[in-house]
Amino acid sequence: MAADARDRLIGAMSAAPVPVPLADAAGTRDTPRPLVAHGCWYPSADPTGEWVAFICDRTGVPQLWTGLADGSEIHLLDADPDPVTEVSWSPDGRWIAYTVAPGGGEHTRVLCVRPDGTGRRIVAGADAGSSAYLGCWTRDGSAVAVTVAEPPPPTGLTVLPEPSAPDHGTAFGDLPTGWAERDGPATLLGGTGHGQVGPDGSGPDHGTGAPAGHGTGVAGRATDGPVHGTAGPDGEGPGLDGGGSGLDGGAPDRLTAYLVDPSGLGSPVLVAAESGAATLRVCDVSQDGRLALVRRGPRGRREAVVVRTADLSTGSVLRVGDGDPWIGRFSQDGRTLWLRSDHERQFAALLAATLDEDGGRVGLSVVAEREGSDLELLAFAEDGRTAALAWNVRGASELETLSLSTAARPRRVPLPHEVVTRITRAGPAGGTVLALSGSQRRPGVWWAPPGGLSARTPWSSRDEDAVPPGRPPVRPVPLRPTARDGVRLGGWYYRAAGRDAGRPGPCVIHLHGGPEEQERPVFDPLYHELLGRGLDVFAPDVRGSSGWGRSFVDADLGTGRFAAIDDVADCAAHVVLDGLADPTRLAVMGRSYGGYLTMASLVWHPELFRTGVAVCGMSDLSTFFAGTEPWIAESAAHKYGHPVRDRELLRSLSPMSRVDALRVPLLAVHGEHDTNVPPGESEQMVRAARERGLPAEMLTLRDEGHEFRRADNRRLFRRTAADWMQRHLGL
Repeated sequence: MAADARDRLIGAMSAAPVPVPLADAAGTRDTPRPLVAHGCWYPSADPTGEWVAFICDRTGVPQLWTGLADGSEIHLLDADPDPVTEVSWSPDGRWIAYTVAPGGGEHTRVLCVRPDGTGRRIVAGADAGSSAYLGCWTRDGSAVAVTVAEPPPPTGLTVLPEPSAPDHGTAFGDLPTGWAERDGPATLLGGTGHGQVGPDGSGPDHGTGAPAGHGTGVAGRATDGPVHGTAGPDGEGPGLDGGGSGLDGGAPDRLTAYLVDPSGLGSPVLVAAESGAATLRVCDVSQDGRLALVRRGPRGRREAVVVRTADLSTGSVLRVGDGDPWIGRFSQDGRTLWLRSDHERQFAALLAATLDEDGGRVGLSVVAEREGSDLELLAFAEDGRTAALAWNVRGASELETLSLSTAARPRRVPLPHEVVTRITRAGPAGGTVLALSGSQRRPGVWWAPPGGLSARTPWSSRDEDAVPPGRPPVRPVPLRPTARDGVRLGGWYYRAAGRDAGRPGPCVIHLHGGPEEQERPVFDPLYHELLGRGLDVFAPDVRGSSGWGRSFVDADLGTGRFAAIDDVADCAAHVVLDGLADPTRLAVMGRSYGGYLTMASLVWHPELFRTGVAVCGMSDLSTFFAGTEPWIAESAAHKYGHPVRDRELLRSLSPMSRVDALRVPLLAVHGEHDTNVPPGESEQMVRAARERGLPAEMLTLRDEGHEFRRADNRRLFRRTAADWMQRHLGL
């Protein structure tokens, strides 16, 4: 692309991000007294492997900290009250980049700070109405990739197109033949194509529109505890109609990705742009800077795109798995691309794509795979010779290291807890820093020296401090219910302590978000609160959940959502028939998509549950589309249906359309700054319940968005929910 054309393009979209200096952070000067029960997560090590930057909520808010990997010295690096969601230490050690959520809302910005707390500045997302999130660092640490979500341009402003280069890669395939019949009737909705990763948002289609969800996270639940995934635009799917108009026929929103020098000495470099998009993250830049690895696409239809940085044209395209956004890395010479991918597979594996000089794919091979298990997390040594792989085995994690340059067998790494939520390689010697969570501990960071056993960092919570004395955490047991149409479901059952074996108890069916999230055996203070009140918890994976293969994720598309609602009732029936739950004292609860499913279950199966708690859920899909963020609306259209073309389906799937069937008390909970699912979705359901003479209340949490990140708000939420359950289940 000519320089003047690129300048016109950037000017038409909006000004590229410019670092905004801020006051220095706390640095090494202040270290607040820690809470006993706290979580540490999202670690990123410095180049030496001696220090780790991480997120910790020991002050009650997730903030940026640094600590010695094998020592007790720690420092609060940024004392501002805005929650931190992502962290990345630069390869040269000079900067720490991190994403914050001002006011706890959904619009995020990217900051950088020196390891000593000086030089703090906003790198992207400072403009009103914009949002930004982190990509990778360049290999030399001179620039960090950021993606900016921009509102639609003013009326009459035209983005000048550039001619598109031919695509030498291979487009990802449509859903397999017969996919709609695998698990019952389903309909793929929405238009085809989703915009080219390039300067003009035009070009050939690379596939069909497909699913996306609302929730994020690998192992945590955003309602109560750290959020291990990413909220905002990267958590959602892409444009509906190939980068054309928005859902309402007007101008679409845009995502643009840049390489930015945190010091402000160099000009931002445009890497990718897409109209009507919801996902665009730069995951790696080759050693010589010629190629960039960009992740785009809706959940369930992610793509890895190799972009030639000289002209922003596409080298190759390959489908990749859902989940963690850090999907792969270029080899040192740029001729091999290692990818976590489910290309033509049910479960994600480690693939090696051989590239030509222009980034086009000339070969593809499987490096590591496991039958029935997804490759969930992937991290590489700096020299690119070894990789750390975390496999999702029926909800728990198994970790191994693999040589990429020899034929040696993978080496299994023992884990002290059930789930790995993040892996980062630490230092030239090949050490690893792990973020772990499990049913018996709060999230913490563990240091694994080369060839040695993992050790908990002293600044992470001890296992014995996970809960107050006298009531130990409950280790769940896996269950595999069968739906009425024969589909096998999954989930974990938590039984309250002190109940005689064989005696059914009151039970809360808790539904995760997404719907592509997965229930994992991790410590959840909400579950502990309910269990302490004498309530069992069953947390199932209904169809649409991840971890059980692509067919299972796709099984709730379109009209398949009616079967997902029935799955909730079938899960309740399973725990009753197994003698675990008392059929007269059942409740249902969930967050985000789980909040929608809670309300849907109460009106589709009104005689089954005695009460429900819906958290940040959609009650009417038409008002949800009208009020949500543009990138979320684009994404949701692929999952639930287009708000215009599929209006009748969306109406029939909306709990508000059947609210006359509601028979039981309802508690709704929402964050006041939630722009993902606006609070009006809860308000209208509560209002309708009250108009019908039913007990209904709404708890609005201040300074929170779609995720609840502040300790005092999480505590208020879980205690209010538990009080409600106790009262209406007659305990």
